[in-house]
Amino acid sequence: MPQATRAGDVLAERYRLVDLLSESGGGRFWRAHDRVLERHVALHVIAADDPRADGLLAAARRSATVLDQRILRVLDAERVGDYCFVVNEWGQGTSLDIMLASNGPLSPRRGAWLVGEVADSVATAHAHGIAHGLLSPENVLLDQAGSVRIIGFCVDAALHGLPQGDPHADVVDLAGLLHATLTGRWAGVSPSDVPRAPESSGRVLRPRQVRAGVPRALDDLCDELLNPRGQRQREPRDPGSARGVATVLAQFVGDPTGLGEAIAAGNPERHETVTLPAVPDIPLRPHPDDWQPPPEPEPTPEPAPEPVPVPEPQPERPTEAGLPIFDDENDEVSWLRAREQKPPPPPPFEEPPERPLFASEPRRPRHPSADLGPVVARGDEYWPFDREQPPHGPLAEDPSETDDHVPGRSWLRLAALVAIALLLVVAVAIAFNLGRGRTPLGTEPRDGDSTPSATPSASASAPALTAYTGVTATDFDPEGDDGSERPEDVGNVVDGDPDTSWTTLTYYQQFGAAGLKDGVGVVLDLGESRDVRQVDLSVVGRTGVSVYVLDTAPTTVDGLTPAATGQVGRSGGAAAGRISLPEAATGRYVLVWLTSLPAADGGFRGEMVDAVVRG
Repeated sequence: MPQATRAGDVLAERYRLVDLLSESGGGRFWRAHDRVLERHVALHVIAADDPRADGLLAAARRSATVLDQRILRVLDAERVGDYCFVVNEWGQGTSLDIMLASNGPLSPRRGAWLVGEVADSVATAHAHGIAHGLLSPENVLLDQAGSVRIIGFCVDAALHGLPQGDPHADVVDLAGLLHATLTGRWAGVSPSDVPRAPESSGRVLRPRQVRAGVPRALDDLCDELLNPRGQRQREPRDPGSARGVATVLAQFVGDPTGLGEAIAAGNPERHETVTLPAVPDIPLRPHPDDWQPPPEPEPTPEPAPEPVPVPEPQPERPTEAGLPIFDDENDEVSWLRAREQKPPPPPPFEEPPERPLFASEPRRPRHPSADLGPVVARGDEYWPFDREQPPHGPLAEDPSETDDHVPGRSWLRLAALVAIALLLVVAVAIAFNLGRGRTPLGTEPRDGDSTPSATPSASASAPALTAYTGVTATDFDPEGDDGSERPEDVGNVVDGDPDTSWTTLTYYQQFGAAGLKDGVGVVLDLGESRDVRQVDLSVVGRTGVSVYVLDTAPTTVDGLTPAATGQVGRSGGAAAGRISLPEAATGRYVLVWLTSLPAADGGFRGEMVDAVVRG
């Protein structure tokens, strides 16, 4: 620039520069004060001979044609002297990058609403053939009223020397904004100070791989736009267009009432005092009708005179407790004089003796006399058992009667009742076990034991199960990209070799509602329809399994009911497990569906050594 602009400078005799917000290659973005309309504005300024000057003015003209309340409008664009500048409406609020840095990712519904508002405005601009060009988190603002505002439409890209915006790049940036609200990581094509989203094999990780709990609809939308699988013609409401993104997000959000206010309430309030630099202005002359004489100074109050202490009268005779003394020569006041010797303190109180825990209480007379009056207990008879002689009154013990009360007898009776109840419970348990043909302790009798039994043993009545041979195995991954899960190793589960196995891929999230998949599995082909009662599995690590018995080869598990479910294996190594079906099922295909995998190498991976079907 010909000479450096600084805070306090005035451009076009109207815009006073206040705060320098950013700078890019000699182009500067200021907060300025419009001295005509007395308001803050956003001002982009570069040198008049800068190669970007023509592009900046052209971008301002394009941006001014887009009428949308969420886009900060272009108010002025001019080339004056050595400078070329564009003036935009000023937005007061918190940008998305600061919001993510302060509070972390948004909830899925709030993030979808915010990006949906941006997508709706961008779709309006795309309908006129105009793209933003630099749709980063720094250019998305949430004002104090909870409304979304878009900064630097067309102008910011021109100030950074970027070519005219591409609508497709805006759509990718919309997916990047959605990814950022869900994970706090930026995945768009425009430059941003928000940390980049992680990638694997040249593909951006889906939001559900970065943060758990992301709804599948939003996860699929981000993956489709950030990791395209091929070129195809986009329809106006296709998710690959800005209008399509806005439609998908609006359907996900539903009623958006109160979402903007809720997000704004969670942002930290930033109370900032703007101090404009001192610039000499022409002093304004007051209007004659408004002139008032200066107020007269108030008179200084005189100091109050200090109070003179009044001496207290000294009584001729001593007094105590403020009692009045009258001048009577015949009055005797010796009783009022202070004593030279203090009286001795009273004797200390004696604590009553503690009563023993099992002290015997005095018996009441069995035939109380009707003519006995009220009895007053004496102080020395507080505890009657502490004296050798019986107390007086109707509570006195009859010496002619024998004291048959034994301390603690009630506790002995309670203990006896508890013991009898326990013996009764033990007797009932022994009788119950003997009635079932077991030992008194409930265990199965040995061969030499002679325990009466009314029915034959379960082992004699249950039919022997047969392990089916000639079984073939196929991998099953209906939710994968190519529908396969290590097909080259799946035959190891039926070869009978404990040294070979089939291993799943390593997943960063566990299967289930919060993961990328509900599960993977192996389809065992029995060759023909057979009865299935049991599946023996040898796996590595604790694994969740569901068993399906089907007449046809499965293509999905949606709508199918498992014949049995359970957990097999143990942590720390390979172990055999058994899934028994409650009822025999008939079918040719047995699907062993893994619903949870053990932890391995920072993720989750399953390993199946052998699978045997019995019926």
